[in-house]
Amino acid sequence: MPPVPSSAIVAEGLTKYYGKTPGIVDLDLEVRTGEVFGFLGPNGAGKSTTIRTLLDFLHPSSGSARIFGLDSHRDSLAIRRRVGYLPADLALYPELTGRELLHYFGALRGSPTDGRADALAERLGLDLDRRNGEYSSGNRQKVGIVQAFMHEPELLILDEPTSGLDPLVQQEFHRLIDEVRDAGRTVFLSSHVLPEVERLADRVGIVRESRLVAVDTVEAIKQKALRRIEIRFGEIVDAARFAELPGVRSAEPTPDGRGLTILATGEIDGLLRMASAHTIEDLRTHEADLEQVFLAYYHDG
Repeated sequence: MPPVPSSAIVAEGLTKYYGKTPGIVDLDLEVRTGEVFGFLGPNGAGKSTTIRTLLDFLHPSSGSARIFGLDSHRDSLAIRRRVGYLPADLALYPELTGRELLHYFGALRGSPTDGRADALAERLGLDLDRRNGEYSSGNRQKVGIVQAFMHEPELLILDEPTSGLDPLVQQEFHRLIDEVRDAGRTVFLSSHVLPEVERLADRVGIVRESRLVAVDTVEAIKQKALRRIEIRFGEIVDAARFAELPGVRSAEPTPDGRGLTILATGEIDGLLRMASAHTIEDLRTHEADLEQVFLAYYHDG
């Protein structure tokens, strides 16, 4: 097996237009080998376009991409041997059984994986001996997951992977992702299911209107979001002094002047020091979750 570089995916200025309509614009992105990278955005933001361009199903209008150091266009065949891909709009041959389809995919790759496919199907509760045309949407998605994972690829590119899955199967899918990470392999996970990405991802990228607007760890991005802090004091306090602190966006007093509702970003050490100069009767902080962060990036204000 070729040596694995430190970056699984590198995109530089990657751009794809459909006529005059942007799909993804000026994407600069690095996905590190061995991490789970969450790619967030609503439908139409450019997530699937990015994936299809990375895998050379679409040719970029400009820019370039490399996967494991290989050119995404010139070396696309070699890349696909090392990648497991689950598209958002998976299509299956309806007359084949799940088992026949997976055997076909294994033969195409030149690496039969019947035993691994059976083990994955059992974990997901999938009957491989039914025809694809008879599967529910959830079972079709399970077939897609099995075909992406069964050859133990170095890189998994998954586009909305838990669509149609019930909660128990989603939990098993999460365990599969954890196992891939523990094995030092890489996952590029495109999703708009924010709790799932928060649970799984080491880092996230947020796409807005065809452009990448943020990349960082989940915790770092959450730190940049507004948090609400409610403090009840034993005496009247000067709200204006709190409002002047670094990172404090607003400090609204209660009618009796003994309480504050504060909106702040980043570290709150200075706020806590000023508050501790008074008698604190109660303090509550409401941490932002990834959904609140995501919505903040899409808020017109």
